[in-house]
Amino acid sequence: MIRFLRIAGRRLLGAVPSLIGVIIVTFLLSHALPGDPAVLFAGPAADAASVAQVRAHLGLDHSLPQQFLTYVWQLAHGDLGQSLTTGQPVLTDLMERLPASLELTLVALIFAIGVAVPLGIWAATRPNSWVDHLCRGTVTIAAAFPTFFVALLLVYVFYFLIPLAPEPVGRLNDVYFDAPTTITGFYLIDSILEGNWQTFAGSLAQIILPAISLGLFALAPIARITRAAMLQTLASDHVRTARACGLSRRRILITYALRNAMLPVVNVLGMVFSFVLGSNVLIEDVYGWPGVGAYAVKAVISSDYAAVQGFILMMAVLYILLNLVVDLVSMIVDPRVRFEG
Repeated sequence: MIRFLRIAGRRLLGAVPSLIGVIIVTFLLSHALPGDPAVLFAGPAADAASVAQVRAHLGLDHSLPQQFLTYVWQLAHGDLGQSLTTGQPVLTDLMERLPASLELTLVALIFAIGVAVPLGIWAATRPNSWVDHLCRGTVTIAAAFPTFFVALLLVYVFYFLIPLAPEPVGRLNDVYFDAPTTITGFYLIDSILEGNWQTFAGSLAQIILPAISLGLFALAPIARITRAAMLQTLASDHVRTARACGLSRRRILITYALRNAMLPVVNVLGMVFSFVLGSNVLIEDVYGWPGVGAYAVKAVISSDYAAVQGFILMMAVLYILLNLVVDLVSMIVDPRVRFEG
């Protein structure tokens, strides 16, 4: 435990310069967006005096360095500013929408792992066979199509042609189901904790298609890393020794090969998770999913500086924390891993 805390402390301290850089770059890029937030906030019928008054109220009449210092001061006090589009604090908006994005990303990743890892193992146990070529071709084709195309195709097939899936109206159809009491923010978990199995079934039905649409995108890297790691492990000396000792194929595959091949798989999972979380914007738009991705798109279109800055800063913090979790899990999976610095 002490070693874990030391590692966590070093990683967090090492992330401080990156976080400072993210704050600076985010501030500059958000202010480079086209459009004038004061004009948007004042409305199309506002005159020049009204726009100037709104600009002064928002602090946009100050110089860029002054605006940056004000922004940093607000960040130090936990204030991400107020969204012009929703009228709420940005932190409140993000906290309301983040569980939806995280739940979708986690379910998609579970689906991707459940398909990609067995495919990678199966291909590694039969290298250069038809099974190997079939597995590699399948995951490559699955990842070749854009996510929005796959999402629209699944909606067209399983909602319009074959009415198996519910209408793509977000996390839950409020007409037929009541939203669960907020405990974790994840509808699937909250409905189980509440004992509301009807809501759980409705939430599960709503998340299946968007999770598959997003999970197909993550199949290829997980399957390829699993196959490569398993091939290397199966060719190692300790696996050959286990075969020579007469151990069963199942025991060799699971106990000796898979466990030693998990380290690169865990490392790539962290990268895939962060990439999928940042790329679910189109999926959220297609399925009406009320996540942070759709919120960020609307903020960019509206030149909502505070919302854009808050979204990017939140994603940077999540990425840093995710890398920390991956480092700790890697240490648990393989005690030989040494962390330096």
